[in-house]
Amino acid sequence: MTHALAATRALFASALSVGALLAAAGCSLGDREVPRALPAGVSDPPSASASASAAASASEQPSPAAPPALNEAQMRAALITETDLGEPWMASRGAATWRDGMLKAETEDADCRRLLDALYTEELFGTPAGPRATATLDDAYNDTQLRYQVAAYPSADVDRVLAWLSGLPERCGEFRATTTRAGAQLVEVTELPLPEAGDARAALRLTMTGEASDGMPTYLTVDVAAVRVGEDTITLTNGGFGAVLPEVTQAVSQLGADRLAEVARQGRVRV
Repeated sequence: MTHALAATRALFASALSVGALLAAAGCSLGDREVPRALPAGVSDPPSASASASAAASASEQPSPAAPPALNEAQMRAALITETDLGEPWMASRGAATWRDGMLKAETEDADCRRLLDALYTEELFGTPAGPRATATLDDAYNDTQLRYQVAAYPSADVDRVLAWLSGLPERCGEFRATTTRAGAQLVEVTELPLPEAGDARAALRLTMTGEASDGMPTYLTVDVAAVRVGEDTITLTNGGFGAVLPEVTQAVSQLGADRLAEVARQGRVRV
């Protein structure tokens, strides 16, 4: 099999996988647009007079309890896996080599360095105080890797980081970085639009181009996306030297946010 034929088949397989994932995300989105049946024991919205009566006695009612935090098992249930993505995705065989070779880098600007550090350590929001669940998947055809994490962080802290991420295309749109194994790289940061998933969200696409020590050109693409769903946050990176499809990042964000919201809803019902 020629290299060109192998590459064509790899892209075709990825396209099929993305199509299936987008269909799943679309179905999930469509489900949200359909009016849901009211849960057992909940009546239709009250009339205006009933609302007034309820408002008069509202001060006598206890405040609703905060939603319970998800435990580790629930977070694992909210993960996106190779079953969701289909071929050519599979459970990871280990950390991608480009993480150490490319993302372990230095640059002068503090914000740009913070972004590189966050991508390298995979701790965009720092270490969570409670449980977390993580799935790492490989696309062996395209030499790409997707890391997907669910963890709980204070929503105000998450929103501050999301605002910082949103401003990076302007502050770090193009800069130079020195990597540990691939020398000097030109880094470009652009906004990656996401579906209206969760309560707050932000995503970027980072590309690094240069020349390795052996003279071979380098081209790395990494998508980073974060979606807050209540007090829980999805963080994902999708990157590699091959074809990194933004549609995968977008569809996983949508499907993951819907799944996390459903797991949280079921957890509240059972309490």
